[in-house]
Amino acid sequence: MLPFRLTISAPLRQEMNRALKIAERHGDIRLLKRILVIFALCDGHSTDKVAALFLVSEETVLDWAKMFLCYKLDGLKSKKPSGRKPKLSKDQKRELVALIDAGPQAAGLSCACWRSPQIQHLIFEKFGVFYNVFYISQLLGNLGFSFQKAAFVSDHLNETKRKEWIKKTFPYILALARSLQAHLLFGDEASFPQWGTLSYTWARKGQQPKVKTSGVRKGYKVLGLIDYFTGRFFYLATQERLNSETYERFLTQVLSETDKPIVLVQDGARYHTSAAMKKFFAQHADRLTVFQLPSYSPDFNPIEKLWKNIKQQETHMQYFPSFDSLKEKVDQALVKFANAPKEILALCGFAG
Repeated sequence: MLPFRLTISAPLRQEMNRALKIAERHGDIRLLKRILVIFALCDGHSTDKVAALFLVSEETVLDWAKMFLCYKLDGLKSKKPSGRKPKLSKDQKRELVALIDAGPQAAGLSCACWRSPQIQHLIFEKFGVFYNVFYISQLLGNLGFSFQKAAFVSDHLNETKRKEWIKKTFPYILALARSLQAHLLFGDEASFPQWGTLSYTWARKGQQPKVKTSGVRKGYKVLGLIDYFTGRFFYLATQERLNSETYERFLTQVLSETDKPIVLVQDGARYHTSAAMKKFFAQHADRLTVFQLPSYSPDFNPIEKLWKNIKQQETHMQYFPSFDSLKEKVDQALVKFANAPKEILALCGFAG
């Protein structure tokens, strides 16, 4: 227990609360911990419990309390250490990489996102090395990390089937298409909303970019197929609802535009696999062979990258006051990519 009574006046507590917020914002782990220790002691907690809670010795807790008693908040502030800061060894860096890879929750945190102050705290707690929070990003970059936006992965994903598709099914599809001298077509659909889509862009700090929107909940839909061998782009743009009838009409159009056999790779959308489409595929089995992508595997479909490119280059951050203005913009983009087979071929390298 403390050999003296530790109390804080109301004005001093307010000052310490302000300092606590600043320390948290700047990632000053040392000051943050010392202020919290003082608050715990003032609330009547014993030195041994406080020491155990903050992972320091009782002697350290007593020293901080004495410094606070003599110099108030200034007594808790760290003096700038002399000489170079201690560095992590190669073994410690390898351990740090493993800890970061395992995620924040494995390290005892409640959140699921790594931020620089959290990694700064992790390094200090695990290795006793204190880095300035602004250096953490440089350190992580040197260790092979980058600050990225996460992506959803379906909990229904079947990695075994995905690996089998890449190692066995796709090589078989590729060989079949070549032996038939067929188009190898990857298909998908996209919708372009009149109300617009947003994206990242550079802008002045504190001045968030504003994009006008009509607010109209209406979309321009495109069915597309791209040829893995030639980069040819087949498409049908429509205002209609996408269903088996629309899909059948599109494939009928594609069959009329080429004399070659077609090997079609499609996802598991309901109207791709409906009874009506199964009947259609059977009727055209002499020219049309159909394969399904593994469930929840849009990354195996190169046309997904085409939709992304069209939106990034042509429609993101754009204002469409009328549906006709949206149609005109999308139609121009479709014609542009239909005449750029090399750009489409560049999207088709996922399978090596």
